[in-house]
Amino acid sequence: MKTRLILVEDQMLVREGIKSLLGLDDSVEVVGEYENGQQLIDSENALNCDVILMDIRMPKLSGIDTLLALSDKGISTPVLMLTTFDDHELVNGAMRAGAKGYLLKDVSLETLVDTITQIKNGKTLIQPAVTEKVLQGLKGLNVEFESFENPEPLTEKEVEILHLIAAGYSNKEIADAMFKSTGTIKNQVSSVMAKLGVRDRTRAVLKALEQGVL
Repeated sequence: MKTRLILVEDQMLVREGIKSLLGLDDSVEVVGEYENGQQLIDSENALNCDVILMDIRMPKLSGIDTLLALSDKGISTPVLMLTTFDDHELVNGAMRAGAKGYLLKDVSLETLVDTITQIKNGKTLIQPAVTEKVLQGLKGLNVEFESFENPEPLTEKEVEILHLIAAGYSNKEIADAMFKSTGTIKNQVSSVMAKLGVRDRTRAVLKALEQGVL
C-alpha cells in the first residue's frame, strides 16, 4: 500500500521538483501540496495522509509554528522536515515541536523514501549530518527541561533502551532486540522518561544528549 504524503514547501520549483522526484518511486503518493503551513492548517487535510513532508522556513506560518498548530488541533500525523538549514536551534525547535524526522534537501531519493516509510511506521529519525550539528549545539545550549534536585539514575538497561530509541527503534523493535515483551519495554520507556523529566521519546533523547548519557 502506498504511503500517502502531503508536501508543504513555499518555493514552487522546489515543490514541483520534490513531487517529480517522489513520483519516480511507486511506494509514495503525493495526495496534497501547499505553499505554507497556514494553507495546510486551513485545508484541514492533515489527517488525510500518512506523512507530512514540510520545509522549516516558510512565509505566514513556519514549519515549527505549523507543528505547534497541528498539535493544538490534536493532529498527530507524523511530520518530516526537509530543509536546507542544519542550524541546531532549528533542529531542536522542530523536534521539540513534534517533528518525527529531519533531513537536508541534498539527500538521495532512496534515503528520502526510506525515511518517509520509517516515520510512517512510528520511528523518529534525524539525518546523521544533522545529528552532529545537534550534538555540537547542545554543548553550549541552555536546554529548558524539567529538572529534579536529586534525579534517579538510569540503569544500564535503561541507557541501552535510550540508545535504541535514539536509533529510531519502536517499542516492538526494542523488545525484539532485548528479548523482552513489548509491554515490559513500554513500561521501561515510561520509567526512562519519568527519570529524565520529559514527556516524549524525542525529548528523552535530547535530554540524554545534554546530560552526556548518549
